[in-house]
Amino acid sequence: MSLTLATTVPGEPEIFASLQGEGPSAGRPCVFVRLSRCNLACRWCDTAYTWRFIGDIRPHRDDLTFERSENQITIDPREVAMRVLAMRPSRVVITGGEPLLQGAELAKLIPLLKEAVPGLQVEIETNGSVPPPHALTMLVDQFNISPKLSHSGNDPNLALVPELLRDWAANQKAWFKFVVASPADIAEVSELQALYRIQPERLFVMPEGTESGPLRTRSKWLAQEAITHNWRFSDRLHIHLYGDTRGT
Repeated sequence: MSLTLATTVPGEPEIFASLQGEGPSAGRPCVFVRLSRCNLACRWCDTAYTWRFIGDIRPHRDDLTFERSENQITIDPREVAMRVLAMRPSRVVITGGEPLLQGAELAKLIPLLKEAVPGLQVEIETNGSVPPPHALTMLVDQFNISPKLSHSGNDPNLALVPELLRDWAANQKAWFKFVVASPADIAEVSELQALYRIQPERLFVMPEGTESGPLRTRSKWLAQEAITHNWRFSDRLHIHLYGDTRGT
């Protein structure tokens, strides 16, 4: 079996070393593996090249489509492991796209990494709408769950799966990160927190944006909302450091 990854340039898989920019591990050096394909289609997605290929008519604010052969590459998990290990990781973040669409293949990759690096920590970033295989859950140290609010443009029946959100909220490996675009989104976050009993210390709110200016503007009022609701606040450190670029 193989893994399908995004690319930085045609033919080159998006595997890179950087600082984690979001959530509970923000600021930590990590090696990132960005997988291709997603089951959802957020209007503001900053990695649309992982899913919005030519012929995909789902709406996106940039209205761009991407050539699949130039933005996607299929690689054996052993080769992915070799590329990751060459970067001497202490923490690996598997992101996307939606990584859990390839959960069975990831359950083959992660043991290769952990056997080579004792104590290696592995995070998976997911939209929370795809169930992880049990074998994978046992291998992962941290799940970063980002349920998509109504402003994402996704059908809530696809994006917010009640039985899965209940399971994630009860999983002590899971942290929630809600992308917030306007003050109107706060009530929706509060409703989901109450409905699924999400622990406030495991709930982050993060401003939507791919440029420092809009992020700073939204952060000013969102930080106060985090204080008011006893939530945690996450910036997007990588955007401030590197801009909205691949491989960062």
